[in-house]
Amino acid sequence: MGRQRRSVPLVQRRRSAPGVAPGTVSIDPQAHPSRLSVITYNAEVAEEHAVADVARVGPLRRADRIIWVAVEGLGDAHVLEELARLFRLHPLALEDVVNVHQRPKVEAYDDHLYCAMRMFGLERGELDVQQVSLFMGEGFVLTLEERACGCLDPVRRRLLQAGPGRLRRSGADYLAYTVLDAVVDRYFPVLHALAERLEELEDRVLDPARQELIPHIHHVRRELLLVRRSVWPLGEAISRLLREEAEADFISAALRPYLRDLHDHTIQLKEGFDLCISMVEGLMEAYRSAVTMRANEVMRVLTVFASFFLPLSFVASLYGMNFNPRTSPLNMPELDWYFGYPLVLVVMAAIGGGLLLYFQHKGWLGGPPRGGEGAGTPGGDDAKGKRRG
Repeated sequence: MGRQRRSVPLVQRRRSAPGVAPGTVSIDPQAHPSRLSVITYNAEVAEEHAVADVARVGPLRRADRIIWVAVEGLGDAHVLEELARLFRLHPLALEDVVNVHQRPKVEAYDDHLYCAMRMFGLERGELDVQQVSLFMGEGFVLTLEERACGCLDPVRRRLLQAGPGRLRRSGADYLAYTVLDAVVDRYFPVLHALAERLEELEDRVLDPARQELIPHIHHVRRELLLVRRSVWPLGEAISRLLREEAEADFISAALRPYLRDLHDHTIQLKEGFDLCISMVEGLMEAYRSAVTMRANEVMRVLTVFASFFLPLSFVASLYGMNFNPRTSPLNMPELDWYFGYPLVLVVMAAIGGGLLLYFQHKGWLGGPPRGGEGAGTPGGDDAKGKRRG
């Protein structure tokens, strides 16, 4: 069964009903069923435990090991409430877990730290987003994802397959940092993919103007704004881990250089998305300029046509074309023809149809030109030559 992709609006609303007490957990009926996986480790050993019942998580907690409980799917209220009881999670934080699409943030409670993040990816070229929540306390890390996506599998492999490296020798705060780093790393492929899409649109916008480019440009702009709205508060949340005293109780001094490096990555992402948004504005301006130039070219040609026929129409209207064919055989002999009037109608229809086909061939009626790429567009060949150069 493939993953379901949801369209995320730019402005989110909380799912809790009005009047419900703060801290109340209300499960979304469309949420994915919860699936648990548990890893316990220390410098010498790392073990993964198959857990079918949340009641088995408690006995796995040991004072000499770090425990990582990963939950994929938020559809089982019993699982979430039992984990909240076991790790003494704050009710407000648990409410933020089930009310997805939270603004990325960090909250410090008495004996644990809560971090809400957004995970982005590309599914068949479309943007895929879900919320990832992280709890970190003394000897434990708890991650909760909306659905299974495999984004934290590299962290699992580092724990289970690698030797006793820094991750296994460090505390729970380093594991939490590693999860944060995995989430931030997922932003870079999204940024590169959207930038490549913008480059393709930039090449197409220099071709004869097409109305179908507008929805594509707006779609990319919307995705860029959506991701940027998540990168900015995520960077602020990581910065808060570095400067707030309450969060410092959960973060060791040895971890601070790694958090500063992670904060630098978020700054790079913000700058990259800001640059892409500027490219979108430039594309829109280039598209409007191309449309304006094309309209000016059409008006120029139509003005030539009108200027050519205007004096002829003036002479015809002045004399009225009322020549007597009996005076001279050259004076409108078609007036005496049997099919003269139908013939004139056919000629008029042929002229109108020919002009219509010519305008359509040039792309002046809204479609792309048919006479080859760049036909009928001012500077079309020059623009292509510059791009090749």
